[in-house]
Amino acid sequence: MVEKLTPMTDDFNEWYTDIIQQAQLADYSPVKGSMVIRPYGYSIWESVQSYLDKKFKNTGHQNAYFPLFIPNSFIQKEAEHVEGFSPELAMVTHAGGKELEEPLVVRPTSETIINHMFAKWIKSHRDLPMLINQWANVVRWEMRTRLFLRTSEFLWQEGHTAHASEAEATEEALRMLDIYAEFAENAAAVSVVKGIKSANERFAGATRTYSIEAMMKDMKALQAGTSHELGQNFSKAFDIQFSDEENNLKYPYQTSWGVSTRLIGMIIMAHGDDKGLNLPPKLAPYQVVIIPIIPNEESSSLVLETTQKIVNQINGEFRVHIDDRDNISPGFKFNEWELKGVPLRIEIGPRDIENNTVVFSRRDGVQGKFNVPISDITTTVSENLDDIHNKLLEASRIFREDNTKHVENYEELISKLKSEPGFVTCYWDENSEDEDKVKQETKATLRCYVLDHQETAKAVNNKKIDGKLAIFSKAY
Repeated sequence: MVEKLTPMTDDFNEWYTDIIQQAQLADYSPVKGSMVIRPYGYSIWESVQSYLDKKFKNTGHQNAYFPLFIPNSFIQKEAEHVEGFSPELAMVTHAGGKELEEPLVVRPTSETIINHMFAKWIKSHRDLPMLINQWANVVRWEMRTRLFLRTSEFLWQEGHTAHASEAEATEEALRMLDIYAEFAENAAAVSVVKGIKSANERFAGATRTYSIEAMMKDMKALQAGTSHELGQNFSKAFDIQFSDEENNLKYPYQTSWGVSTRLIGMIIMAHGDDKGLNLPPKLAPYQVVIIPIIPNEESSSLVLETTQKIVNQINGEFRVHIDDRDNISPGFKFNEWELKGVPLRIEIGPRDIENNTVVFSRRDGVQGKFNVPISDITTTVSENLDDIHNKLLEASRIFREDNTKHVENYEELISKLKSEPGFVTCYWDENSEDEDKVKQETKATLRCYVLDHQETAKAVNNKKIDGKLAIFSKAY
């Protein structure tokens, strides 16, 4: 039987872990801090990959693959980069029964190895822009891990580009941020805020970092994707130069950007409930599960044949699964597919066939069960999947807005962050020491400055000048 989930309100972290294991998304690996992604969880990642890969290719990017092992000397070349990643590096010191002359770093991110290659490939302005993406695994040795959100090894994509001008690089970084935000809302049905990171939260080696920030159901923030302007930091460190149209040697401006399997964690925590997963239709492994109701042997062939006809009718348009297991009751199946978050369930039995109808049930609970003529199934599935997506997205937006508070002074900022979960906005003057102080007092961080917000007002940490609108929150 399906185990009972820990209620979300009792222990959110336990609820999250219960869902992952009971819905068979992932399991713990024998190596502490790493995970095994099970087929149901990996299918969600494949849908993420498929959606984003098309977007990347439509904007001119090409996929490539770079080595897992990176010479340690490469990591050392960019000072901020090595400082930012040193605590998380996994090193190979022995191979083939011998100690290596130079330790190899297991890829934490690929800026260094890719820029080594860019130095070979980029010689002229005709080689630019260079637009590369990689789907890969990376290793960052985490001390405190959580399935999908923070593991020592995880899957991601990382884009790396080089451009002739800073303006082109800025345009690229913002274009990719928009693709991530569009994915979050149009595919994952999660409302996000686009922002710019503070210097404290910026990617190691970047001149500017953009992010999308989402609110989970425990009202903590999740950084769901990042896009970085790298300036000429890496091109100078790796001596990447191109001759411009006047034959002058110049260093290109670069970007990098990525999302990871933490997006699966986002989907769980943004939409799930005490019944289990509540998957957005565009990413669900199965959009529709059909459950034949067979009360006796005589009705079996009729029900199964009709079920197969329905599947043949809709299978080309939707991801469909027939649950025809005969050793499990319909009630058990209903609970199991609710736990696994399948958006639509269709039940069909002898009486339904007599009436030329089937029974629909939505995972989001809207409408309860309702009858649909067999001739209308394709249209009704399409309409309901669209409506489920729209309602999930709207619920996500309303939840974030309802749990975002604005403050006018520093004392109120600290008080809200200490006493209430959620996002707290204020106008803020960029100051690393003040940020550190807020983090020490409240455990909250400055998630981002809101990207599209042009208005300024007196900063809560410096009333003498105007600050930018910032979001503070506790975060994953």
